[in-house]
Amino acid sequence: MAEPSLIFKIAPRALWQEAEAAGAFSGAPVDLADGYIHFSTAAQVEETASKHFAGQSDLVLVAIDPAGLGEALRWEPSRGGALFPHLYAPLATSAVLWVKALPLGPDGRHVFPPLKP
Repeated sequence: MAEPSLIFKIAPRALWQEAEAAGAFSGAPVDLADGYIHFSTAAQVEETASKHFAGQSDLVLVAIDPAGLGEALRWEPSRGGALFPHLYAPLATSAVLWVKALPLGPDGRHVFPPLKP
């Protein structure tokens, strides 16, 4: 499988601000419970938002270049057998390319910025 140019993490703004202050993101509660940080590809991230973050406001979308994450990044089957990127280490904020707000639109769905690098 060709590795995508970007992978994404959806996080509550306050939790991400704590990570930026610390220089690393250890994960949201679901990540800590599962033992790895969940990411999505551009093709998966909108479904991830609607499935796991429906109606939640004050979120950010974090874009990461997977090439810099090394062997701690693993592609594992999840939803319907699709391969999802999972990071078995804290995410250094230096690996982040950009962070953008992920607001709710008038229809209650998240409004995504362009997902290209």
